[in-house]
Amino acid sequence: MTPSSSPSTSPSPSVNFPPGFLWGAATAAYQVEGGAREGGRTPSIWDVFARIPGKVLGGDTGDTATDHYHRHHEDVALMAELGLGAYRFSVSWPRVQPTGRGPASRHGLDFYRALVDDLLAHGIQPMLTLYHWDLPQELEAAGGWPERETAHRFADYAHLVAEALGDRVELWTTLNEPWCSAFLGYGSGVHAPGRTDEVAALRAAHHLNLAHGLGAAALRAALPGRARLSVALNPSAVRARTASPEDVDAARRVDALATRIFTDPMLHGVYPEDLLADTAGITDWSFVYDGDPDTINHPLDALGINYYAPTVVSGTTDSRPSRTDGHGGGERSPWPGADRVAFHQPPGKRTAMDWSVDPTGLYDLLTRFAREAPGLPLVVTENGAAYDDKPDGDGVVHDPDRIAYLHAHLDAVRRAIADGADVRGYFLWSLLDNFEWAYGYSKRFGAVYVDYATQARTPKSSARWYSQVARSGQLPPF
Repeated sequence: MTPSSSPSTSPSPSVNFPPGFLWGAATAAYQVEGGAREGGRTPSIWDVFARIPGKVLGGDTGDTATDHYHRHHEDVALMAELGLGAYRFSVSWPRVQPTGRGPASRHGLDFYRALVDDLLAHGIQPMLTLYHWDLPQELEAAGGWPERETAHRFADYAHLVAEALGDRVELWTTLNEPWCSAFLGYGSGVHAPGRTDEVAALRAAHHLNLAHGLGAAALRAALPGRARLSVALNPSAVRARTASPEDVDAARRVDALATRIFTDPMLHGVYPEDLLADTAGITDWSFVYDGDPDTINHPLDALGINYYAPTVVSGTTDSRPSRTDGHGGGERSPWPGADRVAFHQPPGKRTAMDWSVDPTGLYDLLTRFAREAPGLPLVVTENGAAYDDKPDGDGVVHDPDRIAYLHAHLDAVRRAIADGADVRGYFLWSLLDNFEWAYGYSKRFGAVYVDYATQARTPKSSARWYSQVARSGQLPPF
């Protein structure tokens, strides 16, 4: 890979998005629901991880989060007020199937039935994600994602949810960001379950791929023909710091671990040969059984792309990856087989997460997958930014930086469409301020401000701006 040659982000005139373009917002169960011990829900790996001292900033947990479990009627009404056409949410696996095995919980399914019915009553299309990182703790105790059995348990869970909600939900997503589940959860240990084992991370990546394939097949078997299936990945827009052979090879290594480890088996039914060679000193990949790549390569109706910032790398003589890019990484590397790669923070503006603001990375990814998977529609399933939002003296939350971020990234989507990418929708991350994983409640990604003491919701100025875009289907000049 070479440094990006993407088009500039010069201001554009007011432009329309294609008819039928889906405008939405997204959340995740553990980040917003709360109700951690209600309705028979059992602990997930995040319930356990968040209670380990030092793992989550401030000792925060998702026990209450933004109380979406009790306030979903209010939140759906707010979505309707903002003119959203779709809501992407995740189902809490331990709420629906408390042990990760056996029959579904009626109470758990009833919550999602009520949520979906409320969305449909307000003319909002539900987009259901089956897994957004909250593995039932009982399955982790049995080995978690590094074990093949977990993929089969996921397929059973997918079938249960499809039987319960398939008559009213048309948009289904198997997994959200399996890279984070595998490499932050089992490699660097900065996410639940907090393990630091590079072999376990690679095994987890494969079994998440397998879970996707088995789960997609289970959904197809249970859902009506009109249902549409996707997966939400967070591929890296990887850029070599220079055109030197060392930097270009570093970019290749990271691209294999960040992106192609998932997209090659999912879209093409193979694992990248260079990935297998890079990690040959770590594992022989004997956990990949004959027929697994074909199972993973289940036909999709759309590919979800989550994007926040590009990744800039260079080669280094150091024996472990170094990071100056603001993405953290913990004491252990989440990059097995990339032990001579340095990660760099690009110049320019940054968000409160210390992530660079660079919409050209989103353009690059959308046009890349338009080339690599022609005929497969794309959806931006997450995009957004955290800023240090605070109400003013009148209780109004002005967030001009977020508006600028959203405008620039929506313009990147518009340019990708103009250049041939079949992008069908955009989901803002996030609808609400919420529990931001290891950062606890210290980072605010929401278009709606949440006062955690009172749970009061206040749409920020970015929510009102995004509402106008969603209602008109038009990106105004900026």
